[in-house]
Amino acid sequence: MNTVLLIARRELGAYLRTMSGYIIIAVLLFLDGLAFNAFAVAGTAKKSSEVLGDPLGFFFWTSGIGMAVAIFLSMRLIAEERQTGTLQLLYSSPVHDREIVLGKYLASLGFLCIFLFATGYMPLLVAIYGKVSLGHVLSGYLGLVLVGSASIAIGIFGSALTKSQVVAAISSGVMSVALTMCWILAKVVDRPFTDVITGLAWYGHFDPFAHGLVHLKHVVYFGLVTFVALFAATRVLEARRWR
Repeated sequence: MNTVLLIARRELGAYLRTMSGYIIIAVLLFLDGLAFNAFAVAGTAKKSSEVLGDPLGFFFWTSGIGMAVAIFLSMRLIAEERQTGTLQLLYSSPVHDREIVLGKYLASLGFLCIFLFATGYMPLLVAIYGKVSLGHVLSGYLGLVLVGSASIAIGIFGSALTKSQVVAAISSGVMSVALTMCWILAKVVDRPFTDVITGLAWYGHFDPFAHGLVHLKHVVYFGLVTFVALFAATRVLEARRWR
């Protein structure tokens, strides 16, 4: 565990010591703010719960932008190490592949939480001018963390497949979009495929969180996606080490 935390601290420091991490957060906070004003609070008078949890509400826009943050953060984690040759130094040190993957994952998740914390002023504005349940806000943010966790894990898997950060970002984006499109695809197929495809779509599992509901099965879904992606990334690193 000490090794994992050392790697996580190293990677988190890399985000905080350079301008790239701050630029990513600033740009996406700007886009999230635009979406909040253009869609969440625009139009006729709405209930506070609608501003937060509707399909065009704060939590859904922030979940999509959080996925983008996760992909940008994770695309460099392993691909850059391989491109610069520093991955060989990790291979030659007494560090397990799972520790490398887990440390990088924790660093990205920590930085993503900083971004999510910075979005807190928007629910606060809704609370000032309306009535917001604290449980609803906490549930929504739990969903955002789970979506970000799964997206980071997918991004690390994509980064492990190639040494090009651009290719890593594209492959991670394709996998994330595929999990998003499952929700649309489920509406045009017949049973029993409808239930199967719906179960794969992250949107349906995130929807209860956005409306202030927490169900164990949805937490398990995001946990499984995270575990499978991190496990796959670890196996890719192990295969390359032995090769």
